[in-house]
Amino acid sequence: MEQSATLDIEALKVTQFQFILASQSLHLQRPACDVSYPVGLYGWRKRSLYFFLLLLLATMIVNLALTVWIIKVMNLSMDGMGNLHLSRDGIRLEGISEFFLPLYVNEIQSRKDSTLALRSEKNVTLDVRNERGQLTSQLTVGPEAVEVQCQRLQIRNKDGDRALLTAGEDELLMTTEKFTVTGSEGAVFGHSVETPLIQARSSEDVKLESPTRTLTMEAPRGVEVSAAQGALKVSSRKDLQLESTEGEILLDASSIQLGGLPLGIYVLSPSQAARAHTIYEVCVCPSGKVYLSPAESSSTCQTMSNICLWS
Repeated sequence: MEQSATLDIEALKVTQFQFILASQSLHLQRPACDVSYPVGLYGWRKRSLYFFLLLLLATMIVNLALTVWIIKVMNLSMDGMGNLHLSRDGIRLEGISEFFLPLYVNEIQSRKDSTLALRSEKNVTLDVRNERGQLTSQLTVGPEAVEVQCQRLQIRNKDGDRALLTAGEDELLMTTEKFTVTGSEGAVFGHSVETPLIQARSSEDVKLESPTRTLTMEAPRGVEVSAAQGALKVSSRKDLQLESTEGEILLDASSIQLGGLPLGIYVLSPSQAARAHTIYEVCVCPSGKVYLSPAESSSTCQTMSNICLWS
């Protein structure tokens, strides 16, 4: 029994000795690890990284400061920018606004308590184009004139239910109750004028004149020329013709004077007839010419009709 125990102890010692030898052999075969490798950035790389981080931080601070300054100066808000306010109905501008490029809008409207003013150093031009981009109408307000280019120009009253002035390529139609010309030279018309009434003010005269051409007044139912409180004067350089195709010419006055009528004399000279006679009768030639003839107990027009030979 003691011999076996001794064997086991010897065997254990041998096994322990072998383990120690094996461990020492393994320790001798392990390579040496004396070299160390540093981890991280060092030297100029580290300094460059810190410089770029500082530069980025400074740029972010400057950008944030400029953004805050722009928001403060431009008065940016959730409703718009400064005098410009955005809403569901469109854009509202308050105060004076300047546009350096063309403005395209559907409607421009001012507030109810203020007027809408369009100002420009040169001119203000409003263009209307069709769906193809072609110019259909144009309104130009310049320093010397206001020009309108369109096919038809129409001016309506404040309610918009009645046209006051309609101008086209062929005619100009005015539907106002009264058209007043206050210029000292009156109104000049290059062609015919159609109107139911031409009337002057109560304290002024009305004058129809054609300096170089003829003056013609025509009406389908008659022409009436009257002077309620003054004299009526009709003068012509050449012929004055009163013609009625289906009616009569009526001169209704307390006295009618025909001045400058020629005197029809057959025997006596005009000077002798003027001294001998003070009463004359008015005679009419077949051509329509009117002349005077000395009045006697019977008509002398036939005797003094020699003046009709020269008419």
